Formats: sequence, C-alpha cells, structure tokens
Amino acid sequence: MSDYAPLKMLVDCSWLGAGGRPTQGVVNPATGKVIGQLPLASPEDLDRALSAAKRGFEVWRRVSPYDRSKVLRRTATLIRDKADQIAAILTQEQGKTLNEARLEVLVAADHFDWQAEEGRRTYGRIIPGRAEGQRLTVLHEPVGPVAAFTPWNFPANMPARKISTALAAGCSCIIKPAEETPATAIAIAHAAQEEGLPAGVLNVVFGEPSEVSKHLISSPIIKKISFTGSTAVGRLLAGLAATGLKKATMELGGHAPVLVCEDVDIEKVAELSVQAKFRNAGQVCISPTRFYVHESIQNRFATRFAEIASKMKVGNGLATHIQMGP
Repeated sequence: MSDYAPLKMLVDCSWLGAGGRPTQGVVNPATGKVIGQLPLASPEDLDRALSAAKRGFEVWRRVSPYDRSKVLRRTATLIRDKADQIAAILTQEQGKTLNEARLEVLVAADHFDWQAEEGRRTYGRIIPGRAEGQRLTVLHEPVGPVAAFTPWNFPANMPARKISTALAAGCSCIIKPAEETPATAIAIAHAAQEEGLPAGVLNVVFGEPSEVSKHLISSPIIKKISFTGSTAVGRLLAGLAATGLKKATMELGGHAPVLVCEDVDIEKVAELSVQAKFRNAGQVCISPTRFYVHESIQNRFATRFAEIASKMKVGNGLATHIQMGP
C-alpha cells in the first residue's frame, strides 16, 4: 500500500512545503491519526500564484487547441497508470473504500480525456449580416485565469473536472482543493506538470478558505470562478464575483428524493437505492435524502431496503472486505 504523499503547494511551477508557513494536520478518518501536515498559503504566496496564472495564461492561450488536447490526453493516461497509488492516497485522507476511490480516480482521468476532445471543438459561428455584403463572425476565446474551489467528498473527481475544463478552454487555473483532502489534487497536478503543462498554467494553493477565496476572487487577474460546495458559501462567493462582474459557475447543495412506484421490481430497486444512499457514506450532494414509496409496496420495500443495508460492512476503507468507509 502506498505511503501518504508529502504535502506541498504548486505555485509558479515550484512545489512549496511548510518552510516557515503555518500548517494544518490532515487526519485519516478511519484511524483519527494525523497523516500529514499541510502548508497554508500566505498572502505573498497567493500573489505569486496570481502573477504566475497571469503569465501562464498568456502562454497557454496561444497554444493551439490541438496541442492543448495532447497535454490533457497524456495527463489522463498518467492518472490511469497511477490509479492504484492515487486511490490509496485518496482513501487514507477521505475514508471511502479503496474500490470507490479507484473508480473515482479513473473518472478523473475520463474528465481529462473528455475535455481534451471538447477543447478541440470550440467552434465559432458565421451569422448573415443585416446589410448586403456584411458577415458577422463569432469566435470563442479563453476568458482568462480561473479560480476554482472544490470540496472534500470527491478529492479526485472535483479538481479534475475543474482543472481539465479550464485548461481545455485555454485558461490558466488556480485551484484551492479542500484542506481535509489535499494530496489527491496534488497528485493530479503532478500528473499535469509531468506531461508538459507550461509553468504557471496550474497553481494549487491551500489556506483558510474565506481568506483564500476573498484574496483570489478580489484580484483583477481572476476572470472567472468555479465552485462546488454548499449553497451558503456559494452565495458568498457569487457576491464576491458580482462585485468584479466576473463569470461564475456554481454547483451547490442538493436535496434529492427517490420516487418508488407501485410497478417496480422491488428487489432491484431496493439494491439500487441502498447503493445510492450509502455510496461514499452518503456524503454526496445527490445522495437520496428521502424516499416516496407507493403505499401498496411500502412495507415490502422498506423491509428489503433495511435487510440489504444491515448487511453492509463498515470500517477502514483500505480493508478489502469493507463496503463503506467512516
């Protein structure tokens, strides 16, 4: 099993450790033990990341979509090659089972592949003009450096989605992953760097969330923000973005019901419902929060659901026989 990776920030193509910076312990939720010390960015570190993102953007935006695609493809391949290693890191810091972690890492690689192709199809439009002999042309251009913020429940999937999307569009990116689960995003950044991403195009920082978000979003360098997290925090970040008239993409909290109709295969639906409810220990924005079951099958469904759920083995996600982590 892989050791937990050393924790560092990526700023202007340099990996920065503690070096006099304050740190925050990262805890393995299965054991309660501190498994790493995470360096937290100073205002100077954030300014350096902003400057790097600005310079990196000017380089990356001029790289052709075809060549950007090749970097993303290679990154996806490297992530897949290291899937077992990254999954072990993910499970140690987040707690989900090794099986779930491995699947998540593979999905993270898929995001890079998907965006590698989408980035090559950033087509424009030609619009007939109002006057004779006139033609209007619409071109899509990268908006600029992006500040991205991701939660702790999917430490590979969320950073990969935001990083790959920004890079495919020709933007540079400063990402602040969750401080509870930093090493998985660091591993993804390593992969991108190893596969030829130019200096400054991707920066990874950590710190007090409110301070980091305010510092980055308030900077005139940042042109867009992307956030996945709670509605309350999303409202605050959207307000910061609005002050600078900056584009914002928000993926906020869900409250998902399951509708179980009278004509369903109760056995199959109960199995699927348990999987959906207990995946990632229920720590998913689309995890079912309530079930509406037709009264004619209510008792049978509830009984079968409880039977399946009661047989789940809960424990350390690194153990092979475990079905749900802490």
